[in-house]
Amino acid sequence: MTENPLDGFKVEKSDLKYIGQGLQRPECILAEPDGTLWSADARGGVVCISEDGSQQVITQSYQNTFETSTDEASQFTEGTLPNGLAFAANGDILISNFGTDCLEVMSRQGDTRVLIDSIDGEPIGKVNFVLRDSKDRIWLTISTRIKNWMSAISPNIVDGYVALVDDKGIRIVADGFHFTNEIRLDEKEEWLYVVETCGRKVSRLKVGKDGSLSNREVYGPRDTGAFIDGIAFDAYGNLWGTHVMTDRIFAITPEGDLRILLDDSDPESEARLMKAFEEDKATPELMLACGGEIAPWFASVTFGGRDLKTVYIGSLRGDRIPCFRSPVAGLPMVHWN
Repeated sequence: MTENPLDGFKVEKSDLKYIGQGLQRPECILAEPDGTLWSADARGGVVCISEDGSQQVITQSYQNTFETSTDEASQFTEGTLPNGLAFAANGDILISNFGTDCLEVMSRQGDTRVLIDSIDGEPIGKVNFVLRDSKDRIWLTISTRIKNWMSAISPNIVDGYVALVDDKGIRIVADGFHFTNEIRLDEKEEWLYVVETCGRKVSRLKVGKDGSLSNREVYGPRDTGAFIDGIAFDAYGNLWGTHVMTDRIFAITPEGDLRILLDDSDPESEARLMKAFEEDKATPELMLACGGEIAPWFASVTFGGRDLKTVYIGSLRGDRIPCFRSPVAGLPMVHWN
C-alpha cells in the first residue's frame, strides 16, 4: 500500500473549530454533500445545521426527560434519547432511540412512527445504532437487554447483539457482544465491524450474501484500554474511532496498529474508572467524573464537508460540535451518492 496519510498526523486543540450551539446530547451526526449536518438531539429528534451555520430543531412528540430531569445520570437513561442515525433511501431519518428502546423513522418535518420495538416476541432491548447498506438492508445494534444501560457497563455482561432488517423481517445475526455500539461496513461491504464498548475492542464478521455473519475475529488491539463508542472508515482504510468518557480520537490502521490522533482525557479520573470497571464496580458517579474540555464524552466521528475531509465529533455531554480537517477523505456512506 502507499504511505498512510495519517503518518505523523495529530490534532491539537488549536486546530478545532466548533459548529452549532445549545445542542443536547449530539451523539450521532449525519453529513450531506451540500454541507448540511443532522445531529441527534435529546429534545426528541434532530437538529439540522445548514452550511451557513443556521440551525433548526426538529422534534418528535415525546416528553423531553433530558431537559427536565435534575439527576444527571437519569438524563442518559430515561425518556427519549435519539442515538444512532441513518438516512432511509427516501431521505427520512432512521433513529435508534436509546430511551424508548425502538427503531423509529422520522420525516424531515418531524412526523415519526415506530418501525421496530420487539424481536422474537420480546422487547428488542437497548437499541444503540442503525446502519443502512447498499442493498437497502438495515443493520441494528442492541447494546444490552438491561433497561438502565449504565448498569450494563461491566466486564461480565455479554448480552449485546446485531440484528438485520430485510425483506424477510428482523432477525438476530450475531450475539454475545460486550455492549454492542456502532457498526460499519468496509468499502466492499464484505466485513461488518462491531464496537464492543465494554470489551474495549472492535470485532469484525464476514458478511454473507444473505446477510448472515461468520468468521468473527478481533480487529486491531485485543484491548484498546478504554471504552470505544463510534467508528468510521476513511478512504485509505483506517478505521477511526472515539474513546467515550476518556475522550480520545484514535485510528486503527489496515495493519491493525492503534494511533491516538486527539487526546482530551483526564488521566486521574480515567484510572479510577478503569480500575473500578475491571473490578466490576463502575458507577455512574465515576463515569460522570470523566470527560475532557472539548466536548465531554466523545461518542462518534463523522466525515463530511464537500470533500469529506472535515471530521465532526459527536458527544454525549457537549452542546456544540467540534470539527477539524483530516489529511484523508472519509469513506462515503451509502447516502452520499
